[in-house]
Amino acid sequence: MAENQNIEYKESWRTEYLKWVCGFANAQGGTIYIGVDDKGRAVGLQNAKKLMDDIPNQISDALGIVAEVNMVTKDEHNIIEIRVDPCSFPISYHGEYHYRSGSTKQQLKGNALTQFLLKKTGLSWDATEVTNVSMQDLSPIAFDIFRTRSVQRKRMDKSDVEIPDKELLERLNLFTEEGKFTKAAYLLFARNPENRIIGSNIKIGYFEGADILYQDEIGGSLLEQAERAIDLIFTKYLKAEISYDGVHRIEKFPFAYVAVREAIYNSIAHRAYNYMNSTQIRVYDDKLIISNDAAIIDEWTTEKLMGKHKSVRYNPLIATTLFKAGFIEIWGRGIEKMCEACSENGNPLPKFELSNNDFTIVFLANNTAENSITESSQKNIVENIVENIVENIVEKLPVTQAQIVRLMAKKPSISAKEIAEDLSIAPRNIQVHIKKLQEQGLIRRVGPDKGGHWEIVGK
Repeated sequence: MAENQNIEYKESWRTEYLKWVCGFANAQGGTIYIGVDDKGRAVGLQNAKKLMDDIPNQISDALGIVAEVNMVTKDEHNIIEIRVDPCSFPISYHGEYHYRSGSTKQQLKGNALTQFLLKKTGLSWDATEVTNVSMQDLSPIAFDIFRTRSVQRKRMDKSDVEIPDKELLERLNLFTEEGKFTKAAYLLFARNPENRIIGSNIKIGYFEGADILYQDEIGGSLLEQAERAIDLIFTKYLKAEISYDGVHRIEKFPFAYVAVREAIYNSIAHRAYNYMNSTQIRVYDDKLIISNDAAIIDEWTTEKLMGKHKSVRYNPLIATTLFKAGFIEIWGRGIEKMCEACSENGNPLPKFELSNNDFTIVFLANNTAENSITESSQKNIVENIVENIVENIVEKLPVTQAQIVRLMAKKPSISAKEIAEDLSIAPRNIQVHIKKLQEQGLIRRVGPDKGGHWEIVGK
């Protein structure tokens, strides 16, 4: 089996491999096999018995955690198996924080490290305090928008919002435990958030090639930005194709209104404001590009984004408030809604680009040559949705059970014997894990042992 999120192979043991142990502990946990080459073939160890004493002590001394270290036999070779559980608190190796992402280990630095530490300590960036702010710094217009929209969209009752502004902020959990304004409160309701949080605005420009013809900058509270950005794009930056159905005038824009709206609202909700860069919206004749900073340390790929996935809220307080205001629908459906809207409007599916800490969405106009969704792309979307459903299920499972579910999803006809061989685990132990998965309602067997297949249920 190839290396993956939870598996690492090393031919011999070196002290520096404690960084890999650290990376697994800070991520989802995993297993390191010592005495195995990078293709998964056992090569054995000469000093296996000594390492059985040394490795647990080194892990305990350097990282302050306990890992399960076993000697196992594979292909008649003695190898060492180091099982690392995920930790609920940050683990460092000589002051360095390492993280397992995909089949690689990365050292966290800068904003990525800040995000990781906040997450591990149970805080989010938007829940931290902003200093020297009073109620006079907040915008009455923002409160009016929230009250009106939340009642119209039936996210809150009228009696819930007809209270003093400060009490409304308290009900939205926008104060710290010490009663100070959170960054979320300031961004959402301040007259000019850029006074404290630089780059918290939106920039829109119309481009012809590399030349910018005209541009706008939208400031103010996030609630005001959300309203103004959409209006500005569809009144100033885009031209609609006009047709008539009888006496009824029909306007069709080159980009799907719902998709663009969803993209802008999600960029406001999930943006990494601590990077201090504006959200940029570039409008061309044949495409519309939305870019913003995003703190990405987990194994996110464009394929995963195109399928169903849980919502990872970098700014949970901001996201919750925007949800209650009616700007955001069901969390985790943003990408799906954009794709559906584009298809209905006759546009190609949007393109998603992840690069370092930048997240970009590219919408293509409905009059471009790339106007058809091929059978191949539809198949890829379905496969990506299935993959993401599986990942949501296995996220909190023990390592072995997670590996079993992934194998079943990849090959539904796989037998327990084949799973045992693939994972190098005794068949009787595989049967125990399969029984537990069935009892939890996560998998089920369809048909007989021979000729049947596994289904991932995800109760």
